Amino acid sequence: MKNFILLLIATLFLVGGCKIDTKKGGNNFQSDKKTLESVACCEKGPVNQLTDAEKAQGWQLMFDGKTSDGWREYNKPNFPLSWVVEDGTLKCRSEESRGDTGKVDSGDIVYAKRLFSDFDLRLEWKISEAGNSGIFYLGKEVPGWPFYKSALEMQILDNEKNPDSSRGRDGNRRAGSLYDLIPANPQNAKPAGEWNSIEIICYKGKVVHRQNGVKIVEYDLWTPEWKALVDKSKFPGLNPDWVNIAKEGLIGLQDHGNDVWFRNIKIRAL
Repeated sequence: MKNFILLLIATLFLVGGCKIDTKKGGNNFQSDKKTLESVACCEKGPVNQLTDAEKAQGWQLMFDGKTSDGWREYNKPNFPLSWVVEDGTLKCRSEESRGDTGKVDSGDIVYAKRLFSDFDLRLEWKISEAGNSGIFYLGKEVPGWPFYKSALEMQILDNEKNPDSSRGRDGNRRAGSLYDLIPANPQNAKPAGEWNSIEIICYKGKVVHRQNGVKIVEYDLWTPEWKALVDKSKFPGLNPDWVNIAKEGLIGLQDHGNDVWFRNIKIRAL
């Protein structure tokens, strides 16, 4: 009877527990074991809210699901009309739906409350059919420049119907990729209209993209290998100094003229 009770307790623990495998995913940095810490959660948490555990771990909510507080257009003081808060999401509206005013008052948006260097960024995104967008990080505001001339970009794309999915090299313009540089591997983005979860971790020059719980990109900034990679991309033609990405910068979301939705945007400084 005693053995049966012990077996029952062990079974309930395995079924109800949650084990974090730090060998899978972006927090596996040998340089500092603190980055192995992760939010232990077996069930999906509330939308656009922080759990008590997340608050204790230092997470900051970047979008409350109700307002655009903290966000503004890149290089401008106001929140553009091409973006709206809709049904608990931060949505970029398609060019077709904006009207004349929205076409003029449009552009990428940035989280303007602070700059970030070492961080763990998490969010969810959903793209429209044939849509294109992106998540920018470590970017700078330079008068007269578009955001992509100074920032790294995790690509957001409908891989099935947007023609950019077959451009670049080896799929490096498909969803989850470091745009035009490193392809997502595996290519695990969900189809247009479905939500994808993203985690971007930047820590002492090492960067990881995780998509739908799987590590898909990993690289090191400011190394000879990084310079060789950038030299083969389109970026030197846009900005000869692009290879020297800033060690601290802005996080932003791209207006590419297509419907795209974001939610559950949160960040933790590392």
